[in-house]
Amino acid sequence: MATGSSWHHLYKTKEWYRLRWAQLQKEPLCRRCSSQGRTVAAGIADHIKAHRGDVTLFFDATNLQSLCKLCHDSAKQREEKSGVVVGCDVNGLPIDPNHHWNRKKSPS
Repeated sequence: MATGSSWHHLYKTKEWYRLRWAQLQKEPLCRRCSSQGRTVAAGIADHIKAHRGDVTLFFDATNLQSLCKLCHDSAKQREEKSGVVVGCDVNGLPIDPNHHWNRKKSPS
């Protein structure tokens, strides 16, 4: 969240505070940690798809997930830059839906 961004003010609106609060009440644990078998409290309502100033996408409750600060500031940032979801689930399988192990195999 760059300070100079033209959309930065959206994070200071009552609508965002209410939306963020509702998201964290609905999903109090970090979604990424939970998918990896860890129980960690979430503190950030994260936009799944980067809004890049799109007000409709910014305030879309279905575009939010709860994350802990560590996941938001590390894995999520890497994912946005590289397009690759880093990490494995509790079974050791990659959580990236585009990883070749997660693609459906065509019938031979």
